[in-house]
Order: sequence, then structure tokens, then C-alpha cells
Amino acid sequence: MEKLTRQEEEVMQQVWRLGTCTVKEVLAQMAEPRPPYTTVASVMQNLKRKLFVSQRQQGMTYVYEPAVDESDYKRGFMSGFVRDYFRGSFRDMVSFFAREEKLSSEDLKDIIQEIESHATEK
Repeated sequence: MEKLTRQEEEVMQQVWRLGTCTVKEVLAQMAEPRPPYTTVASVMQNLKRKLFVSQRQQGMTYVYEPAVDESDYKRGFMSGFVRDYFRGSFRDMVSFFAREEKLSSEDLKDIIQEIESHATEK
């Protein structure tokens, strides 16, 4: 799966949230200052080329839908992030964020509890 640019990810987040949408609907959901309509339309074409969205024509308007599941993208993105920045070690990643005080001891306890609950489900 091809990596998305920051701008493509921002647009794709709106597509995932909206489901079926037009460029105008995506643009309406974006934070101020909003990019020009033509920029969002170009990003949508890039997402279509990268096979992240499907496109169909409805009257004079193009309607877009996600072609990639959000959880699949997150899984691939995070795996690459951990591989590139933490030598493939999720443990090193969690340790880094704990050392940087981005995770509290309460957060770590919650993570351990979630891991243990998933382990017992399998």
C-alpha cells in the first residue's frame, strides 16, 4: 500500500468519516483556512490513482467512496513507523513514549489490560 502525503491523509480522514461523499462535502468538513476546491479535487484524483478511493459519476458530480479500510491503512502505517523509527520493536516504541512522558502509568496499565484481554480471547 502506497504511503499518503499529509494532505492526502487529511482528505482521506474525511472520506473515511463521511463514507460516500463529494469534493464539496469533504471541503466543508475541513478546518479553516480551507484549501481551494481545485486542490481538494486534485488530491481526490491522486487518492483515486493510488486506489484509496473509488469514483463514480452522479449527474454532473463525482461521488467518492473509500476503497481502503481505515484500519488496514493504520495497521500498515504503524507497522512502517515502528519499523523505521524503532527497529521494528513495539516495545521500544512504548518505552520511548513512556520516557517522554507521553504515556502515564495509568495509560500503561490500560494498555496491559487490553493486551491481556485480547490474549485470552484467542
